[in-house]
Amino acid sequence: MEIKNIHHIAIICSNYESSKHFYINLLGCKVIKETYREERDSYKLDLSIGENGQIELFSFPNPPKRLTNPEAVGLRHLAFTVTNIEESIQFLKQNAVFVEPIRIDELTNKRFTFFHDPDGLPLELYEE
Repeated sequence: MEIKNIHHIAIICSNYESSKHFYINLLGCKVIKETYREERDSYKLDLSIGENGQIELFSFPNPPKRLTNPEAVGLRHLAFTVTNIEESIQFLKQNAVFVEPIRIDELTNKRFTFFHDPDGLPLELYEE
């Protein structure tokens, strides 16, 4: 078996409209398709990231809260590549998103920072 690429990242949100706004208007994801699934009282929003990446944003009635911090076993965070980290940070801050100070990756000497989506999912910006 050979894995060729990551197809999508699935995210369950607590407030669909808030998360939809965040991922489309703040992070710049493009809508591929939005589907309301009446039998589940749930939305599924397919979003594109760059040329090949996708996020599947789900809403469910009363989803459980995230139980662990990023350092627990399991998915730690999602990282997105940006061309200019200062411009990206400035844009997020102008839209009331708290962004941590820039750090330097000691292995690559690249700059990166962390912030959170509306549900506290840890996200990273990593400069090209």
